[in-house]
Amino acid sequence: MSYFKKLSFILSLFFSVVFLWSCQSKKKNIPEGRPNIVLIIADDVSWNDIGPYGHPKVKTPNLEALAKEGMIFKEAFLTTSSCSPSRTSIISGLYPHNTDAEQLSWPLPDTKNTFVQELKASGYWTGLAGKYHMGDPVRDDFDALLEMQWKDAPIGIDRRLVGDGSGCDDWMDLLKKRPQDKPFFLWLASFDAHRPFYEGMSDDPHNYDDVILPPYVPVNDTIKKDFALYYDEIARMDDYIGKVVEELEAQGVSENTMILFISDNGRAFPRDKTTLYDGGIKTPWIVKWPAKVKAGSMNNNLISAVDIAPTMMRVAGLEPLEDFDGFSFEPMLTDVSKVIREDVYAEDHFHDFEDYTRAVRTKKYKYIKNYYTDLPNTPSADIIRDLTWQSMVSEYKKGNLNEYQMLCFEIPRPEEELYDIINDPFELNNLVLQGNFSVELNNMRARLHELREATNDFLPAVRLNDDFNRDTGMPTKYRIRPRPSKAEYVKAQKAGITLINPDFEKTKVK
Repeated sequence: MSYFKKLSFILSLFFSVVFLWSCQSKKKNIPEGRPNIVLIIADDVSWNDIGPYGHPKVKTPNLEALAKEGMIFKEAFLTTSSCSPSRTSIISGLYPHNTDAEQLSWPLPDTKNTFVQELKASGYWTGLAGKYHMGDPVRDDFDALLEMQWKDAPIGIDRRLVGDGSGCDDWMDLLKKRPQDKPFFLWLASFDAHRPFYEGMSDDPHNYDDVILPPYVPVNDTIKKDFALYYDEIARMDDYIGKVVEELEAQGVSENTMILFISDNGRAFPRDKTTLYDGGIKTPWIVKWPAKVKAGSMNNNLISAVDIAPTMMRVAGLEPLEDFDGFSFEPMLTDVSKVIREDVYAEDHFHDFEDYTRAVRTKKYKYIKNYYTDLPNTPSADIIRDLTWQSMVSEYKKGNLNEYQMLCFEIPRPEEELYDIINDPFELNNLVLQGNFSVELNNMRARLHELREATNDFLPAVRLNDDFNRDTGMPTKYRIRPRPSKAEYVKAQKAGITLINPDFEKTKVK
């Protein structure tokens, strides 16, 4: 063998050894026996509409069992009150304005990292079943993706799902098909309790006497019917959650499996979903993890959905990414006195209709800044087309709404809102108007300013046209599906182009 061949062989052997040592070194940093993780996300369910948070009539026995066997968080919040922006915020660990997917149906760009991506790279088997709604670039983060499927329907009209309508049909299949030799992460997302609601989907339906209405909607049988149908969907989702827990136990993996149950935003009713009141951003948050979390425990400290990503990585034995906006809540699981944040930040962007609102909340106060005060607090288009809103509009025209029920119709909206959450949990009495809360108001203003500065949050230069008519809830020519990305909208704006649906006239409902 020549000198050069010998040198080449020695160098090749050296680098092979270095590479193998490096791989083994990295593996040593990953602990053995890592827990399985199951994230269950409800669709449009408010925290106080399930049994564990005190609702006496909604049928949620499995969620009640989950809470008794784990830890319930009483001060948990989302970063937004809109479907896809909430999900992309959760998976990326970023506030919506930092995801470049802050508006409804904007896809999360492939330049954004996700905690699921990191779990997969570290050896977890990752799967999603049910509602997806995050854009094509995220699909590859999952080894298996069983996305709920739609039946054919005209564009812009409420569509129905293949299966029973819950979006949960494939949860069990995903759990059963997982490989047995790897830790697993499952993202189980229901379509319950998203509108539209249908009669006859429950064998044991809720009735009007089961309904508890918030004070900002009128009390009548039409609205009670709407809420009862909403409760039926919650109960159907609860049944699927029970099946998941039962299957984990049957597979013998329940002890070291962390289950986290949350919602993507609040109930799909006026002044809830798409708003920054607690009805829109406060979420149920239940953790069951027998190996680590004490059964029947309660946590009263603030927590945000932006904290999920760093926590999942910590739980998996990984170092959270530096660009995450949140904090790991892992220490809170074993010490209920542990505080990881003094306030939570939430934001409202375009969801069917243009809007731009920000909020900061402590355990005592909520401060809301409305930047587009000329726009009413219009609920989402599917709410507009359905029973409660139609009833409210009718009562509004008759002059029958009280001052709190009139708030959804208020124009202009106040630029600032301040609420004492403890004494005014429904956020009905704006303390800004009283003039004697200047200390509290200035404190909350400062918190909002600091959060906006720290996270590079700023007002967009251009407003977008509404995708739906605010009176009818029917599509306008500006509604495009699949919706163009933020980058495509920005590019069009720079070129002076307004994006419209070229097939609008063909597909609009006559």
